[in-house]
Amino acid sequence: RTVAFFIALGTCAAAVPARAQQVINFTVGEFAPRAENSRAPGDVLVENQGFLSFALPDFSGPAVGVEWLSGIGRHLELGVGISGYRETVPSVYRDFIASDRTEIAQDLRLQTTTTALSLRVVPFGRRAPIQPYVGGGLGLVRWHYTESGEFVDFGSPSRPIRSATFSAQGTEAAPLALVGIRFGGGRLTAGAEARYQHASGALDTDFAGPTIDLGGWTYAATVGLRFGR
Repeated sequence: RTVAFFIALGTCAAAVPARAQQVINFTVGEFAPRAENSRAPGDVLVENQGFLSFALPDFSGPAVGVEWLSGIGRHLELGVGISGYRETVPSVYRDFIASDRTEIAQDLRLQTTTTALSLRVVPFGRRAPIQPYVGGGLGLVRWHYTESGEFVDFGSPSRPIRSATFSAQGTEAAPLALVGIRFGGGRLTAGAEARYQHASGALDTDFAGPTIDLGGWTYAATVGLRFGR
């Protein structure tokens, strides 16, 4: 999948005229994970909520990115970009405490880096003062999920508390959709965008669930620098 993605990326880039109008677009916003009732079956965060105290919205966190956009005709743009997100959420056991009456605490951390290839339609044209757009594409999500802290060993009759770190990572293909609006037909542009991605990764038996859902919405402000004809 990785090789096919970059073959498609190279093919699309080669099809863009060398002097086409281009934009370097910077995004700053927030990634919001999918709600509990729409997450992948066996999602580890949903399973963890059965015995750990935290909320899924706590995983909403800052996301930043940069994207190269190149015009194809008057109403189309090809985009190639990279974005990143990371959030750490503290948790404690719901029904267990340590022998000294303190909470048994952990940190749950999810980090993703997404490389995306997209195509968007700009109905009013790329030089209009107000430019709504809609599009879609494919991303490669490099993810890293970690649980670290104190854990109850339910495999032992005495249920001892042990310090440990459990970690998993991988790369997954992610279909994506986006909608946004851009203002300014000159050198500098600004706007807002909402982008949705759908993906999940596999976890081993060290975790409470067999998958980690990587899907969700990114809501971002955009600032772009236009160049070319």
